[in-house]
Amino acid sequence: MRTVRSWFRDTTGGLPRDFWYLWAGTLVNRLGSFVLVFLAIYLTRERGFSPAQAGLVLGLWGVGGAVGTTVGGTLTDRWGRRPTLLTAHLGAAAMMLALGFARPLWTVAAGALLLGLFAEAARPAFGAMMVDVVPAKDRLRAFSLNYWAINLGFACAAVLAGLAAQAGYLLLFVVDATTTLVTALIIFTRVRETRKVTATVVVRTGQPGALRTILADRVFLGFVLLNLFAALVFLQHISMLPIAMGDSGLSPATYGSVIALNGVLIVAGQLFVPRLIRGRSRSHVLALASVVMGVGFGLTAFADTAWLYGLTVLIWTVGEMLNSPSNATLIAELSPAALRGRYQGVFSLSWQAAAAVGPVLGGLVREHAGNSALWLGCAVVGGLAAVAHLVSGPARERRATELRTPAAPVTVAPPAAAPAPVPATS
Repeated sequence: MRTVRSWFRDTTGGLPRDFWYLWAGTLVNRLGSFVLVFLAIYLTRERGFSPAQAGLVLGLWGVGGAVGTTVGGTLTDRWGRRPTLLTAHLGAAAMMLALGFARPLWTVAAGALLLGLFAEAARPAFGAMMVDVVPAKDRLRAFSLNYWAINLGFACAAVLAGLAAQAGYLLLFVVDATTTLVTALIIFTRVRETRKVTATVVVRTGQPGALRTILADRVFLGFVLLNLFAALVFLQHISMLPIAMGDSGLSPATYGSVIALNGVLIVAGQLFVPRLIRGRSRSHVLALASVVMGVGFGLTAFADTAWLYGLTVLIWTVGEMLNSPSNATLIAELSPAALRGRYQGVFSLSWQAAAAVGPVLGGLVREHAGNSALWLGCAVVGGLAAVAHLVSGPARERRATELRTPAAPVTVAPPAAAPAPVPATS
């Protein structure tokens, strides 16, 4: 019992109060994340759209998300973390309701585009605020706890969404909008603005401006590229895995049960990960995570029964659990304070790009080279990413050390105040 109390204190103790408000907002928001789970089913079964039309709507959600992360990152640094989060959440709640009441295809498509924009615009602001309020020594624990809340909320949402859908699909949109508003209320009443207006940033001579600074940061862009490849592998579980299981004669319900193992394992084990990897080289942890994920997805080539598919899910989930907190702490340390939101936005673009390209690329490989080639290719990508992490790791750690070390930075004059953006209306 004493060991459990000691572990709990080591895992949760000493974190700032603002972090726990953000954590609570994450949990509430994810508990109500009904729409994305059931959007494809809603569009085809309830609205009567074809699979191609449903794919178009989901694709526009991804396009909106890519724009949202870019705009949200810029506003996070120029306007502030708190107003950006509030605007994004209020806009997302409004678009959630608008999407629920939309009927013609063009209004549904426009609603999905704007919903993706507002929903993803919150990510850079949230990530920057999390880095702002949590000291560097505690970020591994903090990001692990936040990741645990995301998966706990999402796992519960999948079950609750099925119950809510029985009462009518509109209830999914209403509940999702409500939890988004509750998250906005928590932030508005409990979390202060964390952006430091006096922040400074070292800008390379001859390359002024945030965008040029990011584009010239080869260490950071290399890290983003590696995450893109990891995301291309990881997101195959949403697009190609259900198709592969269907070819094996397994039902959609079986796929749901198998993929639920991902959330169950994360909820059960994620809080133990910080102690497991504490003090270890992040590059080695990320390399190991890439190998484990590659092995997990690669073994899918040989799966033909539910329990074998479940085993592959458990394997790549371990890689995901190792990857997430190390990724989050590293991106925090590679981001200059004055450009933290924009760095978070560019990093988020790797996920948006993978979400748009991954299903298409996976489908093409599967169609022209076969199912086994797709999954074994995922294993090869994981192995190559592991080698790249080991090679690029020392440069990343040097850059992180440089940014932690006080220097004589060049003060960037604050930009002219930009007018506050107004959420789009339906």
